[in-house]
Amino acid sequence: QLQLVESGGGLVQPGGSLRLSCAANGFSLNYDAIGWFRQAPGKEREAVSCITNSGGSTNYPESVKGRFTISRDNAKNTVYLQMNDLEPEDTAVYYCATFAGSGYVCPQLVRLTDFGSWGQGTQVTVSS
Repeated sequence: QLQLVESGGGLVQPGGSLRLSCAANGFSLNYDAIGWFRQAPGKEREAVSCITNSGGSTNYPESVKGRFTISRDNAKNTVYLQMNDLEPEDTAVYYCATFAGSGYVCPQLVRLTDFGSWGQGTQVTVSS
């Protein structure tokens, strides 16, 4: 089963930073657009970023714009999410997933069903 593996989560104080990694377990990510998502307790899973296969285009919701940066290293088959100036509201399990559509675009309207190869997620807790 094709699956992504997220890592890098942890406990951080408000205003702190974390870098999450998303690696592929036995397949190449190089042709796919990749999305990062998060799900807080009692809330729906929401998109926090997307990057196209070349890394040439990214998008973010307003809630994280200017604080989160998505990037990728195709030579390492890994996608990253740099999170700065973290807030308690960023506390969630973070997931990455592959976009089932073209790798050259990130969808403007995100539907979870358009993404696959979900990993187990990595917990991010922002608390003092």
